[in-house]
Amino acid sequence: MPRATNGTVSRQRRKKILRMAKGYRSARSRAFRKAREAVEHGLCYAYRDRRVRKREFRRLWIARINAAVRMEGMTYSQFMNGLKRAEIELDRKVLSDMAIRDMESFKSLIQTARSQLTAA
Repeated sequence: MPRATNGTVSRQRRKKILRMAKGYRSARSRAFRKAREAVEHGLCYAYRDRRVRKREFRRLWIARINAAVRMEGMTYSQFMNGLKRAEIELDRKVLSDMAIRDMESFKSLIQTARSQLTAA
């Protein structure tokens, strides 16, 4: 009985890897083995960086809030503590956006946080 090489499935698997390696330079886009190595590395980085992106955005939001709050003579940690005591539950993304686009309402939040800290 002749040996079945599973040709179509193998070819499809290789074509899929080579499609994913499209745009890579040199043998990394043409030679299957090099392409597979490059694609596997790329997928690892993509998985890792989807998580890193969330951290980086949080750092950016905190830096923006801190800068806006310091212009009003307060620190980030004091501001967040005041908001927590006032039971204002806005996330950092929204606070950062307010600090950039709507400074008047952000200043009212700072006043609220400040009053909560002095009351305690």
